[in-house]
Amino acid sequence: MLRLAAARSRALLLPRPDVAALSTPSSSYSSYARGAPSPSSYAYRAASSAAAAEEAAAAAAAAASGAGAEAAAAAPPPPAARKGWVRGLLKFGVFAAFAGAIGGAGYATHAYSLSEVDKKTLEFRKEMTTPIPVAEDASEFEKFRARAYETAMKVPVAAIELYLEIRARIEDHVVGFTEPASDKLLPDLHPDDQNIFTLVVDLTDTLVCNDWQRERGWKTFKRPGVEAFLQHMATMYEVVVYSDQVQMYVDPVVERLDSTGQIRKLSRPATKYQDGKHYRDLSKLNRNPAQVLYVSAHALESCLQPENCVTVKPWKLETDDTELLDLIPFLEYLAIARPSDIRAVLASYQGHDVAKEFRKRSKELERHKQAKQRKSIWRR
Repeated sequence: MLRLAAARSRALLLPRPDVAALSTPSSSYSSYARGAPSPSSYAYRAASSAAAAEEAAAAAAAAASGAGAEAAAAAPPPPAARKGWVRGLLKFGVFAAFAGAIGGAGYATHAYSLSEVDKKTLEFRKEMTTPIPVAEDASEFEKFRARAYETAMKVPVAAIELYLEIRARIEDHVVGFTEPASDKLLPDLHPDDQNIFTLVVDLTDTLVCNDWQRERGWKTFKRPGVEAFLQHMATMYEVVVYSDQVQMYVDPVVERLDSTGQIRKLSRPATKYQDGKHYRDLSKLNRNPAQVLYVSAHALESCLQPENCVTVKPWKLETDDTELLDLIPFLEYLAIARPSDIRAVLASYQGHDVAKEFRKRSKELERHKQAKQRKSIWRR
């Protein structure tokens, strides 16, 4: 009994023998004699049963794990996962609605003016804010549904009104930088001066030239004859210097050119900012457009009314320049003749140098007069 118990304990402690080794016919009796259990012994059967049980348990565990994985894949997600999916969908919906609102506002801003957007959305806003009629005998659910719909429709209406308010404020702010400071840049004329023409003159490259050198920096030079030109024109015209430079630069320069103080000054705040440039808007001068003349070296590039413009050669510090003095006869003629519309006269000079063309026409007119005088003398 003791020997059998010892053999059983050794069989339980020993590892599972290889099946191929156990079935080999070369196994000798000596191996059993050293303590190894024989195939017919109880210890060997116990060891075989334990190994079979281990294999069955491993197979069952593997099957259970496979079935568990399939069941987990087929089973619906837990409530926490469903809530996360719903929250993600709601976030995406909110983001899409916000992006759509921004895109719609941007398109409306680009394609329509503020008044056009107001008119196009007016009917929609009225319809959405009109109370929905509900019968007196309607159920509480129908009444609640009508009130809920009215409340929901107030959201897009409030968004449109907010957009209109914000855009109006932005445009008012932008207008302060892009439009002239006033619709009447010049004061009203005295009743006795209603027939006087207004001569508007540019500053840079027309009356003065700004030059920079490394040794001295920036310096402003007066064009030859500029002071005599301005003084003489001030006796026949209302002279206005209209520049796109800042006021702190324009005022001292014009004061140096005008010793009598008869010239009016307009600087950058009086210009219209458009397409990256500062334009002179003669329609804001509070003067009759038919009596306004604009002289500039960059007239067609700097004025919104080209029909009122006279272009002169830009001055770049030439010492023999006589451009302003050559223009005096033409300006004297306009001041004396006083045409009903100065724009018609300027249109006849389109494409020509005004000073040269005027001299040419004056000579032809003089020859024509002399020819008439000779004919009248021979007739006598």
